[in-house]
Order: sequence, then structure tokens, then C-alpha cells
Amino acid sequence: MKFGRRKRDEVEVADAVADDVEVAETTPEVDIATDADAGVDEVDEVAATDKSAPADRAENGPHDETEANLVRPYVDLGGVKVLPREGLHLRLEVEEGSQRVVAVGLDYDESTLQVQPFAAPRSTGLWHEIRAQIAEQIERQGGVVDEVDGPFGPELRAQVPVATGGGVTEGSRPARFIGVDGPRWFLRGVIAGKAAEQPDDATEIEELFRSVVVVRGTTPMPPRDLIPLHMPKSAQSAV
Repeated sequence: MKFGRRKRDEVEVADAVADDVEVAETTPEVDIATDADAGVDEVDEVAATDKSAPADRAENGPHDETEANLVRPYVDLGGVKVLPREGLHLRLEVEEGSQRVVAVGLDYDESTLQVQPFAAPRSTGLWHEIRAQIAEQIERQGGVVDEVDGPFGPELRAQVPVATGGGVTEGSRPARFIGVDGPRWFLRGVIAGKAAEQPDDATEIEELFRSVVVVRGTTPMPPRDLIPLHMPKSAQSAV
């Protein structure tokens, strides 16, 4: 699991239009999930595990690109497509050194949903193993984690330590770590804000996660590799 100071390219998304791009600083307090190429307790081989996904995933999402109605006005971000809606603010998190887009942040209804798509085996899943690693990392930092049965299956509801300057921890914030194993991909989500503080009143953010379409592509990729993400084409032309 990597922690790093990342920049965010921020893109406003409303009415199917991606407009201005700006750079802002980001904080790592909910950026704890396993990245594609590193991990504190990562093993050399991914253990064979059962897939973890809602029983109605193929019908109600998160969808594979072969299952979605792509005639709808999705914003194309490479490894994921996002359906715009009024009031949605989209952020692309970019590594400073490589300038690689590593996560998509969605701000909606006083909540934040961060998503990352990863390559996964065809017949086995990643969420059971990654979930255990996330819980161990949070507890190692002094946080508190509970595993519950959520709307997408097992999820982690945590109090994540908030790091200030100089590595000093000051308080904590609630976060929900969710994951869905799809066909040859794994979609990880981190929920913060109101939907984490009041998980029983989080329908809109959960529906937002359901609406994400994962574009795995046909290129062979090792399990856990981040499926490439990019800025919307209109934003790229404006930069």
C-alpha cells in the first residue's frame, strides 16, 4: 500500500459536459487501499478467492462495458465511464512524478466517492484479500475498523487517522471501503463525508457507485494492475 502526495486535476461534470481543469492539493487520509504495484503486506501471487459482488451486479451495476447502455452520455475516463448528473463534481488524482491518473474522485451530496479499477483474474476475485490488507493497514496506523455486510457485500467502516504536517496524527475521520469483483476486473471505492458518517442514509452515493462502468479492455494485465485512466478528451484539449 502506497501513500504519496498527489495532485488532483479537477473537472466539473454536469449535463454531460466536462469543462475546466484545475490542479489542487490532495490529502491521503482515505487513500489507503492497495495500489496496483505496491503493498505493505502484498504477496507475490494473488491467492485464489471467491468473487465478492452483489447478486444483481450484472443488472444494476457496477457494470462491465459489455453490460452497460453506452448510448447514454457517459464521461470517458479510460478504465471507467461515469454518468454525469446535476451537482456532480469529478476529480482526477494524478501522481506528481509520473503524471499518471491513479484515481477518480466524485463529490456529490456532501459526500466523496473515490474509485479505482484494477485488473483481476477471470474466475477469482481480489476483494476478500485486499479488504484484509486495508483493515490491517488502518489498524497499524491507530485507526479502528469494523467489517459489516453492506449493500455491495462485505465492506469496511473505519475511523481513519488524519495526518497533519510532519506526520503528526490529529483526530480521525469516518470512511467506508467498498469493493466489487467483476469479470476480469475489481472496482474499489472509498466513501467519505456524509455517506460515511450516516451509512444508513447513503443511497445516492451507493447508486453513484452502481452507475460506474468499468472498461477492462483486451490487453493482458497482471492482477492488481491499475486499469489505465485518463482525462476526458474535452479536458485534454483544454490543457
